[in-house]
Amino acid sequence: MSQPPEGTIRVDDYVKGDLSKETNWWGAFVVGLAGTILVTGITGPVLAALGGAAIPNFIFWTLTGWLLCLFIAELAAMLPDRTGGAPAYAYYAFKDRLPRAYPHINGVTNWMYWIGWMPVMAVNMLLTGAYLPVLLGFKDNSHTIQLFGNSAPVSYFTLGLGAVLSMLLFIPAFLGIKFGTVFATVLGLLSMIPLTILAVAPFFTGNFHTANLDAFHLVGTGSFFGGHAFFLYFQFSALLTWNVIAMEAAGCYIGECKNPETDAPRAMNLEGGYGVFIYTVLPLAVLGVLGSKFITANQFDINGILAKYARTSLNFAGVDKIVTATLLIALLLSSLNAIMGCARSLYMMSLDGQAPRIFGRVNKHNVPDFSMGLNVILNIGLLFAGTPGAIYVLSNVGYVGSFVPVLLGYYFLRKWRPEIHRPYRLPEFMKYVAVALAALYFIVWAFAIPACAIKGCQLGGGKMFVIGLILVALYFPLYKWRQMEDRRHGTTEHKVSTSA
Repeated sequence: MSQPPEGTIRVDDYVKGDLSKETNWWGAFVVGLAGTILVTGITGPVLAALGGAAIPNFIFWTLTGWLLCLFIAELAAMLPDRTGGAPAYAYYAFKDRLPRAYPHINGVTNWMYWIGWMPVMAVNMLLTGAYLPVLLGFKDNSHTIQLFGNSAPVSYFTLGLGAVLSMLLFIPAFLGIKFGTVFATVLGLLSMIPLTILAVAPFFTGNFHTANLDAFHLVGTGSFFGGHAFFLYFQFSALLTWNVIAMEAAGCYIGECKNPETDAPRAMNLEGGYGVFIYTVLPLAVLGVLGSKFITANQFDINGILAKYARTSLNFAGVDKIVTATLLIALLLSSLNAIMGCARSLYMMSLDGQAPRIFGRVNKHNVPDFSMGLNVILNIGLLFAGTPGAIYVLSNVGYVGSFVPVLLGYYFLRKWRPEIHRPYRLPEFMKYVAVALAALYFIVWAFAIPACAIKGCQLGGGKMFVIGLILVALYFPLYKWRQMEDRRHGTTEHKVSTSA
């Protein structure tokens, strides 16, 4: 660790995680790619709804994600032994000024973040069940089952495949951060290299046509602000933020890096920069090659869109299969992070004393095995929702809102604790940018996401939105559970013994 300059102090009065420091900036970056590959899921629907006007929207919201990565980098380098990503840093800003409220600020922030990331694997498994038959050349003729009211039916094939793959992905997650990041590196390289080539190919092959961008006009209008532009941009801000800011997932593993003070800015800056590239260039290229008419007709078939795009841009035998295989590998990487990342948030929440002790249990490989196993079981159950759209709504109830306390905490730490040594420090004016970003995300969370859900933006959205709110409220009985455990043990000590 670097020595703090004269007049500054290193923070040491905070709860530290005990997970093994066996990775580095590359490990954090490559597992964090799980957020970046979500671009594949929203390219079709957003381009179909907004047309050329989608491109400036992609750019704007993705840049907010890069800013979020920068703020997390500073906080992670300042509190190098916290784990679980962005929500783990909010509490320290409030613990001295709001001693009664800060445990709940910490608990709710971590819990909402978990609600945001945990269901992602179910989304990915539903998509995998749709794409794998295409890759293998057969039709899924299995029977379907429907358990939850008006949820979409899910085939036995998809349900069985999702359950098996979820349990298989638990294995590298269970075997420790070092093994998990090696496995993620393989998945990351096999998915992101082809996607990067796809993103830039048409600019070299001559298949990109600027006329298809329609001067960045809103689809069906003659200007960027035509028709119901504001309502559409507001509505789709919910879908865009849920996806484009997911590049912050790299922050979940900074506490397990060997040199977090230097690894944090490297991992988070690289994740943010690559995220901006892929979230702007790929949608731009797809629209420029295919045009809005084809995309609108096939907006929910991202495999079909990307296969057509690849055939047009690269035009060689077997490119369809390569695209489908790339999408499947990317979905596996995203699912791996959905097991590993937010489990660390539950682990840190338990060490802080706001969640049952069992969430803080670690195995012989020093990873939170119970919390990761819980993620797997719940995602298998969520497969019965039947459609990714409904699960998006459930996830969004927690995810975007969880960053508001983090960003406000960044501002207050700059204002109340300027003497703290910050190995990576942004310019002073950035504390005001953090407040502005917190306000923007609060508006999206409090107004755009409910509007998107209740107005029928997603199938089953209203019902899933209510379920999401109930899940958020479950924090309070979990907190009471932890209080009863502490009284029973006669201690408020938060550390949990390792068990094999």
